[in-house]
Amino acid sequence: MIQVTKTWLPDKKRYKAYIDRIYKNGWVTNNGPLVRELEEKLCDYLGVRHLVLVSNGTAALEIAYRTLGLGGFAVTTPFSFVATTSSLVTNGILPIFADINPDSLTIDPEQIEAQITPHTEAIVPVHVFGRICDVDRVEEIAAAHGLKVVYDASHAFGIRYRGESILNRGDISTLSFHATKLFHTIEGGALVIQDDDLVQKARFLINFGIENEESIPELGTNAKMNEFEAAMGLCMLEDIEEILAKRQEVHKRYTDALKDVVKFQKEVNHCNHNYSYFPIILKDETQTLKIKTSLNEKNIFPRRYFYPSLDTLNYVEPKQIMPISRNISTRILALPMYAGLSKAEQDLIIKTIKDNV
Repeated sequence: MIQVTKTWLPDKKRYKAYIDRIYKNGWVTNNGPLVRELEEKLCDYLGVRHLVLVSNGTAALEIAYRTLGLGGFAVTTPFSFVATTSSLVTNGILPIFADINPDSLTIDPEQIEAQITPHTEAIVPVHVFGRICDVDRVEEIAAAHGLKVVYDASHAFGIRYRGESILNRGDISTLSFHATKLFHTIEGGALVIQDDDLVQKARFLINFGIENEESIPELGTNAKMNEFEAAMGLCMLEDIEEILAKRQEVHKRYTDALKDVVKFQKEVNHCNHNYSYFPIILKDETQTLKIKTSLNEKNIFPRRYFYPSLDTLNYVEPKQIMPISRNISTRILALPMYAGLSKAEQDLIIKTIKDNV
């Protein structure tokens, strides 16, 4: 069975060496030494000043909104994983959608401006499949209207724009370290925060709002990463260059074989690639389902990612129709993309697609 992704598992002996440290000191959670070590090493690797590890990517988004004290409305994209929208709703923030650019698949800045009202407090764009949104225009709009910017950067691990980490843009960027990601901590996530004071507030929020044994200054929750997850992250960081190199090979073979057959997401100038996903855009939903069915019959399971468009969610009001996002969501497939995908498996995927377009 070939799934859309396959979790990278590092050498067991190296992982066990970290686990032995946990057993020796008996510290398994609550800002333990491995969590602090991973935060420091990730800051260095990613090129950021402050990084706060949390239990998952959804928690990272929710803590970001609470750290910034957001309410009211937030303009966001309908073309993303559901957590981008659901995290707003569960925090009492009304998601207002702005449609996407059909080539970049990221939020269209001109559509953002059209959706801003006196109730708007933030913009929540998404870097989709490792391709960044138009951060320069987004932040220009935010500055003009006095809005906060929270980037859902779940797909943007290691991405740099004009030589600078994309995670340093906006007020806060959030990451997901789920097992499906190219860098993972089994479950997990992180916030990259620019303001020193807000970093401390976020640390209180992820630990029930507690500052110390005698002070609870914030209404918090429990969103801490544990030591076993941090151990996995430290192992993954040791393997990250090998992971990226192998994914790059898979990406190049797909690109070379399919460049005249299907449509790809538009590249971004002055930006590197982390090879996190390989989406293809097909002619219509009929062709998409035909290819998906043909692959499934061979025990190959691409994913309709992202589907459905989030403006169709039944719990989001007011109802909006985002025609571009809805159209793209019906004719996109994320192909199997991971470091261990063999050439023979990839050739079968490519042949099946070519036979059905």
